[in-house]
Amino acid sequence: MTDTIFANEPAIRLGFFLSTFLLIALWEAVLPRRKRAVSRWVRWPSNLFIVGFNTILLRILLPIGAVGLAVAAEEKSWGLFHQLTLPGWLAILLAVLILDAVVYLQHVMFHAVPALWRLHRMHHADLDFDVTTGARFHPMEILLSMVIKLAAVAALGVPVLAVLIFEILLNASSMFNHGNLRIPSSFDRILRWFVVTPDMHRIHHSIIPSETNSNFGFNLPWWDRLFGTYRAEPADDQKIMVIGIDQFRSHRELWPDRMLLQPFRGDIGNYPINRTAKKE
Repeated sequence: MTDTIFANEPAIRLGFFLSTFLLIALWEAVLPRRKRAVSRWVRWPSNLFIVGFNTILLRILLPIGAVGLAVAAEEKSWGLFHQLTLPGWLAILLAVLILDAVVYLQHVMFHAVPALWRLHRMHHADLDFDVTTGARFHPMEILLSMVIKLAAVAALGVPVLAVLIFEILLNASSMFNHGNLRIPSSFDRILRWFVVTPDMHRIHHSIIPSETNSNFGFNLPWWDRLFGTYRAEPADDQKIMVIGIDQFRSHRELWPDRMLLQPFRGDIGNYPINRTAKKE
């Protein structure tokens, strides 16, 4: 089974990515939550270019990937899970939960350390919020995130199937919670106890630093509630709140060349958590 998963991983993940992307894009077109601030024709070509560029870069620089490393860990009995005797289903469940907590903590770190915020702010510099925002990350952040993920997989000895499930869930949930999706507020209040919803995560993309530094979860909402970073509503209404950051507001900043240079340009502003706390 392990060999089958490893051999078919690229096709499995691509299939889930495309189907989820198309579903969310169609949902946005039919039932949008907000009026678009910037045309898709301005934003989508650049955002999708970044997705393709990052995919190729990872395949070249870190070809083993998280699933490949999990296969190697299983063969060598590396990591915590290979030293424990747990039912398969429990090991998979615990591994997915732990990996999700690692992503939450990593996300907080990228907001707390000024140098890492410079990388991460390209994701926040999008002037609108939709399915493509969920995959818009600077290549240097993508590479660093993969290194952190590989370290976690090796140290924990995460089951191969758990890694594949987590990768699919993280990718799909990122597109979902960045979607410009209209969900009835009564249902959203229930849903966000189990998954991060678009209305919950949109607050994280507010131009207001204190709101940017809230709702860090990508998949599970529990970490925000547990660590006190949960925010239920933005200061402004969801339909009129301003998306993005102060530094990069022109449409020219949505072009790939300017996006890729954003970590090296301008001041970091008041967005890193330590600066936000001092200001408030």
